[in-house]
Amino acid sequence: MGKQMMQTFEHISKIKGELNLPGDKSISHRAVMFSCLAEGTSQIENLSDSEDVKSTISCFKQLGCNIFSGPDKIIVEGKGYKKLEKPAAELDTGNSGTTARLISGILSAQNFASVITGDESLSKRPMLRIVEPLKQMGANIEASRDGTLPIKIFPSGSLHHIKYKLPVPSAQVKSAILLAGLHLNEKTEVIEEIPSRNHTEKLLNLEVEKLNGESIIRVSRANYPVAAKYFVPSDISTAAFFIVLALLTENSELKINNVSLNETRSGIIKILKSMGADISITGIKQSNNEPFGDVIVKSSNLQNVEIPEDVIPNIIDEIPILSLAGLFAEGNFRINNCKELRYKESDRIKALCENYKRLGIEVNEFEDGFELIGRPQLKRTVFESYGDHRIAMTFAVASLLLEEGGAVENFECVKISNPGFIEQLQRIAK
Repeated sequence: MGKQMMQTFEHISKIKGELNLPGDKSISHRAVMFSCLAEGTSQIENLSDSEDVKSTISCFKQLGCNIFSGPDKIIVEGKGYKKLEKPAAELDTGNSGTTARLISGILSAQNFASVITGDESLSKRPMLRIVEPLKQMGANIEASRDGTLPIKIFPSGSLHHIKYKLPVPSAQVKSAILLAGLHLNEKTEVIEEIPSRNHTEKLLNLEVEKLNGESIIRVSRANYPVAAKYFVPSDISTAAFFIVLALLTENSELKINNVSLNETRSGIIKILKSMGADISITGIKQSNNEPFGDVIVKSSNLQNVEIPEDVIPNIIDEIPILSLAGLFAEGNFRINNCKELRYKESDRIKALCENYKRLGIEVNEFEDGFELIGRPQLKRTVFESYGDHRIAMTFAVASLLLEEGGAVENFECVKISNPGFIEQLQRIAK
């Protein structure tokens, strides 16, 4: 990324105005992938401009797809069933776990060999969670000795459907299996006890049966994507930083347009409302089975609440910014059952705890969570991003709330999900 950048933030007195945020990252990845698999021309509006989605586009260009950028939309010429082309080089998925894991499912069904690599941070993240179920399907796939990238995939010739129960809730593992299953005539079944993100199911219009508290998701070649028009709603994970900032800043009101309201992602709004947040939603619409609407936020006094275990997969990416709302709320903030945070772009539990200690509060770190006790000192503080975009943006918001402002080291990592963060902030900070 070149030189490391420290970004400084001054205290702000209020938030006012309206934001149009880039498209949801999870939906954007899938819209690109499904458009590339479909035969014919698709168009995608409001695609995320994140580095992660650029990694997906670059991989599919290497697999022979033509992808053109127009004004506010991209045009994709898809290849059709099993017609992706052998890449001339390794497929570099950058920092994007979604790209690496989902593309593994797709490539397991193709008739050529491929190698998937990623950057230093992604190369530390666990990949056996997808390699093992894909092997059960007959894929000829292997990870490194440590169970990480690079992943090598060879033509299998014997891919078959399976019934797979997810050991942990993970949309990426689920999607890798479903995307391999798209290439088979018989139905592959994935059984999920705790709901995880369901963008793959919604965009492919998959059959989901609820039985004894579990979801059974079925996929076959009958669900293979066709060329389509997509509108990608704004990313709720990106919106969450601005929502919390508006809640915690006095005399503030903010409207964020066309935010994704997918039920497996909107847990952050539910929890903030249960804490006393004044958040209302208007103009609900749908595109490709994905609901979205305008979110209106007004300054609020918050109280901490207990966060139930079953909501954790729904809010996993928003826990950093949720904890900041908790820091400024009445009572102590505590969260457990979120050990998965240790395997993100950084060990987010550790990164959050280390940064909160710099605010002079008492911090208890647990294996699966943490607790914040006491009121933060409001003097100027310098935070560390640990090269993690969500940690960087969380402590950017914290800096804006401190009376003397603050700064975040290595801030350039926000490009991973939201390159326009500073500019968006300038538009609404008064």
